[in-house]
Amino acid sequence: MAGRLQGKVAVITGGVSGIGLGTVELFAAEGCQVVAADIQDEKGRMLEQRFPGQVRYAHCDVTSEAEIAAALGLAKSEFGGLDILFNNAGISDSMRLIPEIEADRWSWIFDLLVRGPALGMKHAMPLMLERGGGSIINTASIAGLQAGWGPIAYSSAKAAVIHLSRCAAAQLSPQKIRVNAICPGLIATSIFGASFGLPREVADQMAARIVEHAPTVQPVPKAGMPEDIAQAALYLASDASAFVSGTHIVVDGGITVGARHAWDAEAGSPFMALFGDLAPASAG
Repeated sequence: MAGRLQGKVAVITGGVSGIGLGTVELFAAEGCQVVAADIQDEKGRMLEQRFPGQVRYAHCDVTSEAEIAAALGLAKSEFGGLDILFNNAGISDSMRLIPEIEADRWSWIFDLLVRGPALGMKHAMPLMLERGGGSIINTASIAGLQAGWGPIAYSSAKAAVIHLSRCAAAQLSPQKIRVNAICPGLIATSIFGASFGLPREVADQMAARIVEHAPTVQPVPKAGMPEDIAQAALYLASDASAFVSGTHIVVDGGITVGARHAWDAEAGSPFMALFGDLAPASAG
């Protein structure tokens, strides 16, 4: 049986680790030809060896418009065109408080997380029009939906990604190019370690900590894994979501449903703590 992405071509930024790698693996399993764009060249070469003829690696710093254009161009030169763009490359930061804001680093975070996807869409559009349409997926975050889930620059940038996706969908959907965003929650990747300024090797170890502790902080008692986000990306990339554009899908194990007492019966409600002694006694 043909895969759900058989005959399609995708570019996935940040494609050699974490969510990006999980998505490359799933898309390849579903018959897609993939350009994995990243800055980790050794991992990229290893990925090409794992999927000979099906996955190509492109060195791509998404703060560089020329490198974005080259990665998308590789999809056409190697595989004949472009149907799917997953703007997934990202990093967090350590600026948590207003007094800690550094102007240059703020600009770099926005260049990577917001301008990068915008330029990706710019250069993907003509290639997708040649194929009669396509699907663009942008990685946002629950940090873009609520305060408290990430550093201030990162959170602000991810909120911008959500609205960027809406605005782009309004322009591109009439041309059969759908645009949507995914908002991951606590996913076992190195990005959380990077937000504390840890070296990549140490940050990678944070994934194991997330696997251990995430089940205790959200309604769904399991850690979020890269493949959970990859499955959402597969849905948005495939024809199953042909009527979906301009929205965001939250994949977070229910962590944003409400305060802990909403899902943990042992956590006391703050309202009961305040007003419990004023509640009328039950009849008996």
